[in-house]
Amino acid sequence: MKLAPSGRTLIVQPLPGIGDMIWHLPHLRAIAATTLDGRIDILTKPRSQADRLLRAEPCVGRVLWLEREAGRHAGLRGLMRLAALLRRERYQRVWILHGSARYALAARVAGIPERVGYGIGWQALLLSVPVRLPPDRRRAHPIRRADALLDQLGIPYDEPELRLAVDTRADRIVTERFAEWPEPWIALGIGSSEPWKQWGEARFAELALALNQRRVGSIFIVGGPAERPLAEGIFARLRVGAVADAVALPLEQTVALLARCRGYVGNDTGVLNVAAALHVPAVGLFGGSPPLWHSRFICHLLPPSGDHGMAAITVSQVLDTLNRLDWANANRDAA
Repeated sequence: MKLAPSGRTLIVQPLPGIGDMIWHLPHLRAIAATTLDGRIDILTKPRSQADRLLRAEPCVGRVLWLEREAGRHAGLRGLMRLAALLRRERYQRVWILHGSARYALAARVAGIPERVGYGIGWQALLLSVPVRLPPDRRRAHPIRRADALLDQLGIPYDEPELRLAVDTRADRIVTERFAEWPEPWIALGIGSSEPWKQWGEARFAELALALNQRRVGSIFIVGGPAERPLAEGIFARLRVGAVADAVALPLEQTVALLARCRGYVGNDTGVLNVAAALHVPAVGLFGGSPPLWHSRFICHLLPPSGDHGMAAITVSQVLDTLNRLDWANANRDAA
């Protein structure tokens, strides 16, 4: 089945993480290419920070916030508020990259004539485009589900390796702020969404010390506001000036910083996905979660055979992995 080019188009992507939005970026771009003006709006949750993450994406117009947790769009009244919001925007087509019937119902109540989605369960009754995911894709990884939907509609989405766009103003701010830190830059991503994905203060500090001893360039500690106490513990274990503090930067500045890095090491987080989407060789520490497979720029580091958990991953393992990736040696030679 082929879709005709559409007018104003909305994509509903309600998964909350930064990584979730990165995973769907090829699909966002592919769907935008089916519109008359090459642009889409996005309805998503505030935790995705899509307004900052996708600030430089030419295909993204407005970002609308889905506020279910805050209560504005919760329950029946929330559903009607959401429908009213969508009605005001006068969309011609909505894509629902989720299996919930709720968003399809809101779109129908809003009078959006073309509704495309996964067709799972009750959602199928509310869509105008008769596409249904095959049974083996209905509980698949979000990337696989979005792939399957676009496959059925004949929409090409498989970029050789997508690259996230960088905001020019954010790049200028980062360049000026960290001008005194010599290149090459290396980022250590200390954030984690769950405790079992956290490598820990002592190991990150030991890695930073080892990289300093190898004179590989400037080392940046990257994380969100919640990682400030962890970062302070790392700084306290190192001499003053050993690492650069890049914790709690606005997300668009974190993106700009990572784009200038030679390499990245970090927990399984959205920022790991961001680094890979910027084509930065990234060592992902997967002691508490399954390895990601969607990007050739992510090198999976697992605990030694027979061991489990993040604590089983050693600093020596990380250094050996960096040596195999070769950029650490290139940094040392350039110093």
